[in-house]
Order: sequence, then C-alpha cells, then structure tokens
Amino acid sequence: MKKIILSTLVLFALASCKKEGQKTDETAVTDSISTAENTESPANASFAKESSIDEVNKILAKKDDTLYVTNFFATWCGPCIKEIPDFKNKMNELKDKPVKFTFINLDEKAVWNTKVKDFTDQNGITANTIFVDGNKLDQNFFASNFKQWSGQTIPFTLLRKGSKTEEITQMISKEELDSKIASFLQ
Repeated sequence: MKKIILSTLVLFALASCKKEGQKTDETAVTDSISTAENTESPANASFAKESSIDEVNKILAKKDDTLYVTNFFATWCGPCIKEIPDFKNKMNELKDKPVKFTFINLDEKAVWNTKVKDFTDQNGITANTIFVDGNKLDQNFFASNFKQWSGQTIPFTLLRKGSKTEEITQMISKEELDSKIASFLQ
C-alpha cells in the first residue's frame, strides 16, 4: 500500500510540472559532480543524463574520511528552492575541505534541460547535480539507503562521514546546516 501511495505522490508531483513539446536529448554525466561538455548546436543542446539507481546507491554508500552532503530536490518544491542557496554558500566556504556536495534532482525529465538547467546554473550547482527518474525509486531503494526517509517528502538531506550519518527530512535552515556540518568536521 505504501508503494502505491508513494508512486502516486511522485507521479502526481512530477506530472504537475509537465510541459508539452520539450526535447530531452541527453549528454553524458561523468559522475556526481561533473558533466560532459556539450558539442551539439545550441538549438539541440542538452546537458542532463539520467543516473541509474545503482549509480545513486554507490554515491550514497561512500564511507570514508570525506563528508558527503547529499540533497534530494526538485524545482517544483518551494522549500527545496529556498534552501539551495545556503547549500551553495556552504559548498563555496568549504571548497578546500574534505566535503563533497551532491544534489540529486527528482524533477520530471521533460524539464531537466530547461527549468532545472536554468535553476542549477543560476545557483551555481550544475556541476554537482545528478538526475534521477523518481518513478524508479522503490521502497527497496529507501530501505537500503536510509534509516528514516521513505521518499514521501522533499527536500531531504543525507550527511555521511565514515559510518556516521544524519538524515534531515525537511527544509534545513542556514544555521542548522552550519551546525550539522560543523559536528561532522570536528
């Protein structure tokens, strides 16, 4: 029953952003923080390539001395949009520290190369953004990667360093983000 409800919620949320007639040509994303240069003409240009669930699982499973800050967001999510600038500022502040920020976009594919690209460009997170088809995220994905998050709400942020993790299942304030990251870097 939970799977049906989750699938319905994800489909409804993604369908609300659908725009007709948009192209979804893809180029390669080499990892969670870099995208390939686009050599197509501007009229056919696209930058988003879907990451597989296995690729996302690998990102989420990293356990070493680096602090991994992974934020799940969508451009239709008001709280997500509101918190991204704080993440970007923190990312710039910690650029010389062992901290890696990854933004996982859950928008509908139809807006990856338009609305999402504009948003990530404006916020300076394009190189750190990967794209996932939210319809492919099932309960097994959530159960194997998270203690609390079932995928029913975004924004969602996972902080991981070694075996220490923290899950934030709602919008996070700048002060809370600063505090949580500082506790991992001590």
